[in-house]
Amino acid sequence: MFALVDCNNFYASCERVFNPNLREKPVAILSNNDGCVISMSDEAKHLQLPFGAPIFKWEGFCKANDIEILSSNYPLYGDMSSRVMSILQQFTPDVEVYSIDEAFLEFKGFDTYDFNDYGNQIRQRILKWTGIPTCVGVAPTKALSKVANKIARKFPKETKGVYVIDSEEKRIKALKWIKLQDVWGIGRGLQKRLAAKNCKTAFDFTQLSDDWVRKHFSITEWKLKKDLEGISTLKLDEIKTKRAIATTRSFEYTFSDIDNIKERVSTFATSCAEKLRKQESSCHMIIVLLSSDRHKKDLEQHRVSRVVKLSYPTDSTLTICKYAVEAVTSIFKEDIKYKRAGVIVTGLVPTYNHQLNIFEQENPKHKPLMTVIDSINKRYKDYKIKLGNQDLERTWKMRQERLSPRYTTDINEIIKIK
Repeated sequence: MFALVDCNNFYASCERVFNPNLREKPVAILSNNDGCVISMSDEAKHLQLPFGAPIFKWEGFCKANDIEILSSNYPLYGDMSSRVMSILQQFTPDVEVYSIDEAFLEFKGFDTYDFNDYGNQIRQRILKWTGIPTCVGVAPTKALSKVANKIARKFPKETKGVYVIDSEEKRIKALKWIKLQDVWGIGRGLQKRLAAKNCKTAFDFTQLSDDWVRKHFSITEWKLKKDLEGISTLKLDEIKTKRAIATTRSFEYTFSDIDNIKERVSTFATSCAEKLRKQESSCHMIIVLLSSDRHKKDLEQHRVSRVVKLSYPTDSTLTICKYAVEAVTSIFKEDIKYKRAGVIVTGLVPTYNHQLNIFEQENPKHKPLMTVIDSINKRYKDYKIKLGNQDLERTWKMRQERLSPRYTTDINEIIKIK
């Protein structure tokens, strides 16, 4: 059996844990730079505030409906997610963290368990230990556990947050209820193609023949069909080494001077290098991206990238930053208002097992230096050691005018009891 544990309105729920005044009040969470709505509470959904709504257009609507608007507090959300996932590992060793607010669990050797009771134990422990409400869907396959979770979320009073598909009758009833566009793994393109075959629900999809599905679609869609039929074909994903690592961000404001842009690119390159070392990889290629504000049609637009090929693989922050800054300097144009930049490292190879270059090699002093810097930054958090061309005060410059305290990750912002 598989279970999908999903945190309800995760970002809003994290804010409510430490600010009880937000409970039962409509709450909306904004994207980076306070751009648009990316998460909201059920109360805000009922007021029909749309996802992705640009806040500058909807601020009047939010004030009129007393919707609390908050900036994204990623340190808080990340820490709360880590706490939830560590609790899940107490119920089974087989856990796949699917996103920041949901995870798949596989129950091997749990044949005698009452999964409805076990699901309630999971919900109650997470709620008691973190304050985060969840829903649990249990079924014989991953795809069906997604369906079961949607039922638990849709009918909280009837299910009490837990729904188990443990019979053929329940499976068929659930598949006839869920619309095709709500099925995990079916996107808009696939939905349109299936609509031509008069498929409106998940049950309609399972009634197609295996031969027809394999002929007209890929093995992925066939596996999804079998999973919905109750035949497990989708297993828990193992943690894989990434083939490319990217750090891209919008700026807090538009920049038209090269110094500010070089500082941002240096910070992004530092982040990529740290991620490389974390997974013990080195890169052969660096891609630097630079873009103007595409929303301001009245201004001159400039979107460009530059690829830098290295003669030897590296995971050194010093080397990657050097070439990234040189690349962005070469593609920068005067009098353009830039809004976004990014650094991508690719051509990845294992750091301790790759082809050597007989003529050029990394400076041998870089390896021990990077090890020391990583250990200090890990111990003291908040990036105590940075390159000289980085902003020493902030790592990510974002407009966050409605930011709540980092209650769990900054000792200066913890709750004070009076």
